[in-house]
This record gives sequence, C-alpha cells and structure tokens, in this order.
Amino acid sequence: MVEWAGYVLFGAALGTLGGLFGIGGGLIAIPALGLLFGLDQQLAQGTALVMVVPNVLLALWRYHQRNRIDPRHAIALGVAGLVCAWLGSLWAIGLDAVAMRKGFVGFLLVLAAMNLARLAGQQPAPAQALRHGWPWLGALGGVAGLAGGLFGVGGAVVATPVLTAVFGASQVVAQGLSLALAAPSTGITLLTYALHQHVNWPMGLAMAIGGLMSISWGVRIAYAMPERALRAAFCGFLVVCALMLAFKS
Repeated sequence: MVEWAGYVLFGAALGTLGGLFGIGGGLIAIPALGLLFGLDQQLAQGTALVMVVPNVLLALWRYHQRNRIDPRHAIALGVAGLVCAWLGSLWAIGLDAVAMRKGFVGFLLVLAAMNLARLAGQQPAPAQALRHGWPWLGALGGVAGLAGGLFGVGGAVVATPVLTAVFGASQVVAQGLSLALAAPSTGITLLTYALHQHVNWPMGLAMAIGGLMSISWGVRIAYAMPERALRAAFCGFLVVCALMLAFKS
C-alpha cells in the first residue's frame, strides 16, 4: 500500500509537469523509471504511457477550454502522428535497450540545443494564425509521431518547438496543438508496447491516478507564466531529462 501511494505521488508530480509543458509527463517519467526503479528502456516507456494517455487527454481538454484548438489543425497533426507513431513503436520494440536509451539522450539534447538557440536569438511575436497549414502540419505530425512512437513521448516534445519557431504559434497554443497530436499517437504506441509485454500495469495505473489529480494545476501555471519564461523552463526541463537518462546509461 505504501509503495502504491508512492507511485500515485510520483504520478502527481509528473502530471503537474505534463500540464505545464503540454507533454503528458512521459518525458521525465521515462528516465525516472529507469534511474529510480531500474526498468529497462522499453519497459519504462510502456509503463510511462499508461500514465501519459489519460494525462494527455485531460490536458488537451484543459488547453482547449482556455484557447480553442482548431479541429482542422488537430486532425492534420493527429492522423499523420497516429500512423507514424505506430510504425515507430513497432521499430522500438525490436531495438537494443541500451542503444535506444543513448539515442534518447541525444534526441533530448538536440531538442534542448534548438530551444536554447531560439531563446538566445531574436524572437518574433506569435502570429495571429498559423503561417502554414496542410500539408506542412501533416508532415510535422508524421515526424513527431515517428519520434513519439520510437521514444514513447507522444511526439509533443518535437512538435512544440517547431510550432513556435516555424508555424508562428505562441507557446501555449503550440502546447495545446502538440497534445492534439499526442492523443492518438500515445494510444497506439501504448497498445503496441502492451501487446509485446513491455508494460508494468500496476505501477502505470497508480501513476495515472496521480497524474489526473494534478495535470489541471500544471495547465493553470502554464497560462500564468510569461511566454519567454515558459520557453526557458521547457528548455531546462529537456536538459534535466537528458542528464537523468545519461546517469542511467
């Protein structure tokens, strides 16, 4: 019972971060599950997804309540992300766990470097409407979905910086759209991992309960933060996750 309660509290902390950064909490859950609980990379990703799927759905609803998400944009991202996430998850289950973890570290560091470069440069004001529509949103959904299926993070972590830098979205709008991409892709990725026995269900369900209790709080914090501060926090978050995973390596 004490162990189960600890998983719930852990999920609550991750849910707050997931709501804050629009990623469902999986990005930090995966290295934490490996570092703190000794799960291999595939099992950590599959277990984290049990928490991520309901977290993403609730966070998506909360972001939509505060800033309406255009269904045309959501569908373009979501459909492409779904197909490519399924392909990425099939690829992931056959990879060596150690090599996959090292690849994930590199993936996070590249994303952090991209965000740092953007913070250091001149940042144009967010556009009133997205600068690009279909098929560019579909292409982004495909690339982000493939990365999400491969690394178990839903693709939002890839889509968010691209939506702000290339498509001209504000940070909170980008995070909401990224959740629309992540919702179907995390579902199909979880199904693939579960069918191949890469999920610790008791741990994942306890974390999901905690995440659902706290994710709305994270969304409220995101909307209260200044744009630049939220982007800087997101960048630091990526670096922390990469360092955690590197220690496990």
